[in-house]
Amino acid sequence: MITKPDKNKTRQKRHMRVRNKISGTAERPRLNVFRSNKNIYAQIIDDVEGVTLVSASTLDDEVKDGNKSEQAATVGSLIAKRASEKKIKNVVFDRGGYLYHGRVKELAEQARENGLEF
Repeated sequence: MITKPDKNKTRQKRHMRVRNKISGTAERPRLNVFRSNKNIYAQIIDDVEGVTLVSASTLDDEVKDGNKSEQAATVGSLIAKRASEKKIKNVVFDRGGYLYHGRVKELAEQARENGLEF
């Protein structure tokens, strides 16, 4: 009997390979993305202190209706605005083991357009 590989386990392996190479500091925190089937979440994290500095997700009140890609773009602009309020401009992008495609790409492009540099 042939079993399919667990997609989430392979994603977590990819994520750990990336996380071994990048980490967020106070000067350049890490922009982490988590994508579930219904929602998308973004956090800006200082890994030295172990603190989440800014977060945004599709569960926030500012995110209106639309398809998932439009909601991800809204989350990207929202995280960039909240980061600029905390005077965060440069970040390291952590795609969380996901392909840079679709919702993850929309979030990243909107974050760049609204002032985050990575």
